[in-house]
Amino acid sequence: MRQAVLYQRVSTARQGRSGLGLGAQREAMEAFAAREGIEIVASYEEVESGKGSDALELRPALRAALADAKKRKAYVVVAKLDRLSRDVAFISGLMAQRVPFLVAELGSDVDPFVLHLFAAMAEKERSLTSARTKAALAIRKAQGAKLGNKTNLAEASAIGAQATRTAADQFAANVLPIVREIQAGGATTLTAIADKLNARGIRTARGGEWHASTVRNLLARL
Repeated sequence: MRQAVLYQRVSTARQGRSGLGLGAQREAMEAFAAREGIEIVASYEEVESGKGSDALELRPALRAALADAKKRKAYVVVAKLDRLSRDVAFISGLMAQRVPFLVAELGSDVDPFVLHLFAAMAEKERSLTSARTKAALAIRKAQGAKLGNKTNLAEASAIGAQATRTAADQFAANVLPIVREIQAGGATTLTAIADKLNARGIRTARGGEWHASTVRNLLARL
């Protein structure tokens, strides 16, 4: 029987009351292990930020989980990929240690290449949110400056729109390999592709579920 070391993390104590709480993560991982016939041999948890490619220095529980899993030749299981990190470089660094990871949300058949894609998408989602926030703040500032000229508002709007378009194009490029893999597996209609993306836990650029129309819009960008 395959063995697994569980790892769960929250960024702050407040998250214990949210859907990313330690209890919710453990329930998801235990249900996943039961479905997959995996034996849980150890569990580690910590409260620490996951930001930065050097975050491992600040996360002793993750270091311990990695060492334990390597010693046992077991998997490290997390509930969601962002419980490890949303930083592609960090995820790549973990994979370089040759400890296999399983993400309960994504299933057991996701290979390292696809995990890199998911990490890239999560990182892009974070930067997209940041770009939108900055653009919105610029627009609000321009709107509040009644003395200023209207050019500021137009310029801020244009910058925000361009940032959104660029991020959407990059998001589409990240998702495309997954869509091609789904198509190669026999899903050829827009609805079938949307269903497969939803089943894998992939969200749209806005964090919603996929539909035929959103798949069509995605493919139209490429």
